[in-house]
Amino acid sequence: MRPQARAAALLLAAFSLLAGLLALGPTPASGSPGPAPLPAGLEAIRAAEAAELYGDPAVRPLADRRTGIISLGDSEISGEGIGTYEPPTDGPDNWCHRSPDAAIHRTGIPAEVTYNAACSGAATRNILRDGAPQYADELLQSDRLAIAARNTRLDTVLLVVGANDDLQFSSVMTDCVLGWFLFWEGPCAGDYAPGWQARVDALRPRVEATVGDVRAVMREAGYADGSYNLVLMSYPSPIGPDFRDNPRFPGQLAGGCTGHTSDAAWGRNAAVPAFQEGIRDAARNTGATYLDASRLFHGHEVCMEDTWVAGLTVDLLNPFPPDSNSVRQSFHPNYRGHTAFAACLTRLDASGLSEASCADPTGTGAIRLYPGAWDDSFAPLRNAATGTCLALPGDATRDGTAVSGARCDERRNQGWWREPRLGTVYTELTHDRCLTASGEAVTVANCTGRASQRFTLTTAGTLTPTADPGRCATLASPAAPLTLRPCDGSPRQRFS
Repeated sequence: MRPQARAAALLLAAFSLLAGLLALGPTPASGSPGPAPLPAGLEAIRAAEAAELYGDPAVRPLADRRTGIISLGDSEISGEGIGTYEPPTDGPDNWCHRSPDAAIHRTGIPAEVTYNAACSGAATRNILRDGAPQYADELLQSDRLAIAARNTRLDTVLLVVGANDDLQFSSVMTDCVLGWFLFWEGPCAGDYAPGWQARVDALRPRVEATVGDVRAVMREAGYADGSYNLVLMSYPSPIGPDFRDNPRFPGQLAGGCTGHTSDAAWGRNAAVPAFQEGIRDAARNTGATYLDASRLFHGHEVCMEDTWVAGLTVDLLNPFPPDSNSVRQSFHPNYRGHTAFAACLTRLDASGLSEASCADPTGTGAIRLYPGAWDDSFAPLRNAATGTCLALPGDATRDGTAVSGARCDERRNQGWWREPRLGTVYTELTHDRCLTASGEAVTVANCTGRASQRFTLTTAGTLTPTADPGRCATLASPAAPLTLRPCDGSPRQRFS
């Protein structure tokens, strides 16, 4: 909720200002100082919001305040893509597109007040204290944080930022979509892949500076660094190349997944993972809690069954006549996507972890949280007899793709992870595909957690179907397809 001042509240705020702009600080906790005074303009807003919350404009002692949580950042977390937006953020002069259904309003984190300060299109300069607001009627997000921190007892500060800085993710997506419509331009990945890591490297210091400013704002409001949870969340991939596996695939144009399949593969397999690593490094370098959401939408991308992302969306009426704002909702999390975000944040809050990953391992919306980041989860499976690693062909992850041996090179098509509770073994390319027994063949298929997808990795290094422990995954020769054969204890059935 973004508290709005009513007329009576404004009168109380004005009275407070005439009385000397008094801001009574919270009772210091663990030796923390009280809040620093706000500039007059911000103090007037703070006092008005306090009057709406409590009936008078004073800054209350910390223990007497309502609990709160707040989100800062860009369109990924503001609610862009949901379709319902709070006035005045749906144009014509403000396109922040804050939704009442955004994730911050729907978590299970105990909070009496929820603030959504994020704004579609925001970059770090719109959050930093020496930055600039996006629109004439907007505050710097750091100023919005300063007000919320004095009026409530903030428990969680969620920050999702970086896509609109050096990365220019929206511009890249637009160019790739245009390359599909204008067929003579061709795929875009070749244009952006060579410089992508440099973009990630450039944005990381900006994200770190933003985290530093958030910390500073909270200290000035009287909070010790350990008295609240500052969560830096990475971005999930909105697109993937496997949309034709959707049994109800409506076609690319009708489904809104307008783009070349090779570009979708690059986005999922290279662009988003590199971006995620940069955000993770920023969290580690600043001591922020890190939530890895990079694989959260796998299986729910645009044009997939139960999509959690809005595809290409054109609003011909708002604005009218149409302009660039007419398509701004495209490729953003929809209502179900924010449901998933909210579930991840709820589980993270309950876990107490400082670094965690979120995913939907069975494609059913049953979100699970795992310790650590996805970077550390996947590893190759090297065969003891051949010295080669289990791999998928290139970036292929279509349902039924065969697994075979290949020269070990540490690429993502050779990374595997076994979910400890389900026993399903996922390819690093996507959380929507895992090893599946099909007669003697072993392929990757849409992950549902069914019996044919449950495997046991024994201490001896054998990989066996949990329901059929007498058969072992076997690599007969260096580049042979992976098959299931009666277990014989030979090196060709051992992996490490």
